[in-house]
Amino acid sequence: MNKSDIKILLVDDEPDILEIIGYNLKNEGYQVFTANNGQEAIKSAKKNTPHLILLDIMMPEMDGIEACEKIRKISTLENVIISFLTARGEDYSQVAGFEAGADDYITKPIKPKVLVSKIKSLLRRLKSEEQHEEAFKIGDIVIDREEYVVYKAGVKISLPRKEFELFSLLTSKPGKVFKREVILDTVWGNEVVVGGRTIDVHIRKLREKIGDHHFKTVKGVGYKFIIEETDK
Repeated sequence: MNKSDIKILLVDDEPDILEIIGYNLKNEGYQVFTANNGQEAIKSAKKNTPHLILLDIMMPEMDGIEACEKIRKISTLENVIISFLTARGEDYSQVAGFEAGADDYITKPIKPKVLVSKIKSLLRRLKSEEQHEEAFKIGDIVIDREEYVVYKAGVKISLPRKEFELFSLLTSKPGKVFKREVILDTVWGNEVVVGGRTIDVHIRKLREKIGDHHFKTVKGVGYKFIIEETDK
């Protein structure tokens, strides 16, 4: 995919932020759309179907958390990459963002060149997804990488991007314990700083959707995925 084909939606209530970041992204060759609040973001996302949304949290009318939750419920936008870009760097705020379905969390202030670098890192996932096999089966679970959905016993389960990537990693080698640092590096990338509870939040959501018995916590180490005999 060429840069000129990639669409980025930038959402912030500060005109200076929209202008500065938008200018730098356009200079990189991306298509850039802007919105001033969550409601405008949803309208623009529906209309333009962006590949990436940079979303501020503290905005009037509708904040970024609510906007993210609503965007994730729109079928045509289930797979869009969403990263919060906000001055709120507290751990609880990050957890709230990931709970809402965000993929990453970038803290302001940030230099435009550094932000562009992080965005390139996020967008590399688009290329890697194209190279993956479209689907594979493990027990009674089918993982469709092209559609970003999981089928368990024939029932469709839609997962936000980060939950899907974490699930794909764990199921790539059932029974293998994946260390927390390996999970963070593989799923979130070493350029992204996330809170210590990020993995736990996503594992909890996967337990709820896929089944608690499939996920085992190895204290002080990480997590592994388990397929029982009855699943085979």
